[in-house]
Amino acid sequence: MLVTSDLREREETASARWSRFHPIVTGEDYLDSLRNRDIDLYLFGELVENPVDHPIIRPSMNALKATYDLATEDPELATAESPLIGRRVNRFLHLVESAQDIVMKNRMQRRLGQITGTCFQRCAGLDTISVLHSITYEIDQKHGTSYHDRYIEFMKLAQANNIIIGAGMTDPKGDRSKRPSEQDDPDLFMHVTRRTDTGLYVTGAKAHMTGGFNSHWICVMPTMNLSETDRDYAVVGLVPADAAGLTYIYGRQSCDMRAMESGDVDKGNAKFGGQEALVVFDNVFIPWEHVLMDGEYEFAQEMVARFTAYHRASYVCKTGLGDVLIGAAATVAEYNGVENASHIKDKLVEMTHLNETIYSSAIASSYEAKPLASGIYMNDAMLANVCKQNVTRFPYELSRLAQDIAGGLMVTLPSQQDFENEVTGPLLKKYLKGRSNVPVEHRARLLRLIENMTLGRNAVGYLTESMHGAGSPQAQRIHIHRIMNIEKKKGYAKGLAGVSAHASAEKK
Repeated sequence: MLVTSDLREREETASARWSRFHPIVTGEDYLDSLRNRDIDLYLFGELVENPVDHPIIRPSMNALKATYDLATEDPELATAESPLIGRRVNRFLHLVESAQDIVMKNRMQRRLGQITGTCFQRCAGLDTISVLHSITYEIDQKHGTSYHDRYIEFMKLAQANNIIIGAGMTDPKGDRSKRPSEQDDPDLFMHVTRRTDTGLYVTGAKAHMTGGFNSHWICVMPTMNLSETDRDYAVVGLVPADAAGLTYIYGRQSCDMRAMESGDVDKGNAKFGGQEALVVFDNVFIPWEHVLMDGEYEFAQEMVARFTAYHRASYVCKTGLGDVLIGAAATVAEYNGVENASHIKDKLVEMTHLNETIYSSAIASSYEAKPLASGIYMNDAMLANVCKQNVTRFPYELSRLAQDIAGGLMVTLPSQQDFENEVTGPLLKKYLKGRSNVPVEHRARLLRLIENMTLGRNAVGYLTESMHGAGSPQAQRIHIHRIMNIEKKKGYAKGLAGVSAHASAEKK
């Protein structure tokens, strides 16, 4: 436990934080904003001195840079007019005012998936600020608090400075048969440890935080429904990514050491990658201006439910990755000289069908959006959960079909260094030739891209994240069961069958 003097050194006003920040305009500005931060980041057991230029970390930053570049290149798609500050802002910071806003969000997410071929790490932050608009408003209505005003003031500054907000939702959870307040170690769920006149302190950790280190601010929030005994765990707060007391531990990804190798062929996708981290909070100070929930435990479950409605439809981003994978499989088939085979065409059709099925449920969820009491729109929860349930399955089948089309060379291909060796290079270029008019290197690059997306580093963002992101598959099934209104459907059937008159008797 820190002594009182150490705690006082951590207290900094919100205005002091913003005064040190320079507004971001371009993607290069974004990369510059991550330099020279006083942050403890560990990778492979060592403190990283220069994370921005680290070969494993930089591709994940490039993926976020692409969200700024797209806003410049296609402002109609990636920006929106903000009523808060009276000018266009990055769509990842826009508060959705209509169903069309959510539709445009989905279209942007698919486009970014096509551009990066990986997770671009901003969707959870956008979905967090969306849900907080309505939840802070409703807490204020019940308790007379001022959370919504605090939220609006923060969002004005966030939009004006064009920052990235990371979502800190998932707690380690410990013994999952026990509630947060019942854990042997209270730190296994984020909780308030101290309150002062100027703010409060939190301790705990947030796991699997997508792009956590690449964010400028982190919003911590509960991960599940809470009871009255869990009041100290019912906390929502906005924390600078370089706040005192934070430690980042970078997560491993399959084949991540390839980023350390010379050359770019074997990396498959050398420019872009994803990022997850365990972020540890040791008595981190949050000034009252940035506290958006403190003890209102009864709102935790609804907050999580609304977040998942937004976020599960956000997995429409995987259709952008699916577009890349379909394109890679089709190109390899062409390079192999089999693009006209009927079974290849059929597999590409099936891949497209699965990919568009994901997109259709997400976009339908957005078109069915309705306004909440605060004025913000929320997409349809049922269709959002159907979208995410599809995402837990279809990318795996897309990957199987892509590997089928690619052939075994995808996983037996020698290294780039072997291709460049004066002895083995000529042999490889002779025996690994496909179509005579296609360079062997081009074929190798496409095979490595498929490997990267289905087995390697970006399989994290395309497959495993598809399974466990925004809740593992059973979480969607539980929510679908909760809202599927089976009694109403039974009424339709009984009415047509002529047994409606017996319905009340059957229930007794």
